[in-house]
Amino acid sequence: MPIAAPCALVIFGASGDLAKRKLIPAIYELAKEKLLPEKFVLVGYARSPMTDEDYRKECREAVQQFARTKPFDVAVWDRIEKNTSYVQGDYGSVDDHAKLADHLTGLDQSAGTAGNRLFYLSTPPNTFEPIIERLGERQTHQTGDSGSWQRVIIEKPFGRDLASAKSLNQLLVKNFGEKQVFRIDHYLGKETVQNMMVMRFANAMFEPIWNYKYIDHVQITVSETLGVGSRGGYYDKSGALRDMVQNHIFQLMALVAMEPPVALDARSIRDEKVKVFQSIRPIRGGANGVNDFTVRGQYTAGGEDKAKTDGYKKEKGVDPNSTTETFAAIKLFIDNWRWSGTPFYLRTGKYLGEKLSEVVVRFRSPPLTLFQKQCESPVFPNDLIVKVQPEEGISWRLNGKVPGGTLNIKSVALDFNYEETFHVESPEAYERLIFDAMTGDQTLFIRADEAEAAWAVIDPIEQGWAQSTRPPEEYAPGTWGPKRAMDLIENDGRRWLQGGNEAPDPVIACSLQ
Repeated sequence: MPIAAPCALVIFGASGDLAKRKLIPAIYELAKEKLLPEKFVLVGYARSPMTDEDYRKECREAVQQFARTKPFDVAVWDRIEKNTSYVQGDYGSVDDHAKLADHLTGLDQSAGTAGNRLFYLSTPPNTFEPIIERLGERQTHQTGDSGSWQRVIIEKPFGRDLASAKSLNQLLVKNFGEKQVFRIDHYLGKETVQNMMVMRFANAMFEPIWNYKYIDHVQITVSETLGVGSRGGYYDKSGALRDMVQNHIFQLMALVAMEPPVALDARSIRDEKVKVFQSIRPIRGGANGVNDFTVRGQYTAGGEDKAKTDGYKKEKGVDPNSTTETFAAIKLFIDNWRWSGTPFYLRTGKYLGEKLSEVVVRFRSPPLTLFQKQCESPVFPNDLIVKVQPEEGISWRLNGKVPGGTLNIKSVALDFNYEETFHVESPEAYERLIFDAMTGDQTLFIRADEAEAAWAVIDPIEQGWAQSTRPPEEYAPGTWGPKRAMDLIENDGRRWLQGGNEAPDPVIACSLQ
């Protein structure tokens, strides 16, 4: 385990929801695990007027409410709290950033942080540019030791299209080196996602069959049971495709599809992920926004109890005439040697039937010659299911004989659950990612060309939808999206493993004669 050097963590947007729910609790959990450096300070920066004591109280309450582990350890928090301070300022103000720089220089002397800075941009995307410019200007004035470092973590969304992503990358290159930039996608910090490479490359059984010859198709689903909530204003300018597919789902897909890296270092792994995005066959929105490869939907009124809604267009901050999609599904092909002709079905949406994130790798059906005369129907194909949330684990679906004197075949699951197997609760993704940024490990972060390659796939779809006069297809809350989302896969003779009109796998009766 690498050791984090003394540093100051500065959270821009310190009074925001992400900081309270995820970042501050993650710092507390790292301290509990003794992964924070002894000489560590936490500095909050936001526009809200607050004293140091006000901010410390706010942080304590956030940890007590949202920390992963209970009960609240007062001694652990006290060590963090005494080194916690707050700076009020505008994100683009030269004077306010100078005030922050002076504050950090003082902490270098009093707390021994050695000039090391980790800046976390937990702010709306429209503030990224002024913050990056001010931080870049201050780098030249840093008075720390020659071996000190400055790093910046940037939350998603990283741009809203290819042009804006390139522009943001150019701004970063102007002010920082690529080794200083950590583009974060919290999905990459989840234990199951990290285990994807271990599962694939540390088990000899998978590599020979991990290709188009043996895999029929791949499904990736990221679904939510609630709507946009208080994020309506932001979401209406984004939509499901930008909000989830371009980052979370594409990252899952890249780990499934990538070639074995030459080494387990950041450059080698990210090189292979970029190749996946560059190999995706171009998709366009199609005439009137409709084709055989994309589906967009928007939830209507419905639901029950706390999940009840008057429909997306009546959510707070949403344009009553909005055509922003709250559901997106796409079928794509990765045109390389390993995946030639193998479809990848991706879908995400709000107000769907179940909250889950999972990857389903469906293998081709076994030859029928042995069973086609004796059984009522063909035996089931095998599935490998990687469960990212709410539970983390892996499940194999195999065919087995039902006990008894007759030959009855049923699909059965061999399950591996992280918590049950290792008897520990998986850490929050932000814990791992913040620690990695402190130690300078970029493996689980997104590189500049990787972000641009992903946007190059999404842009033509967005452009086709934007030019369409046909609105998103409506779907009721609690369902699995528009009917065309079912058609997207069923017209190919396949079905979604989770949701839709799925029924439990029956027992197949076979004759021994």
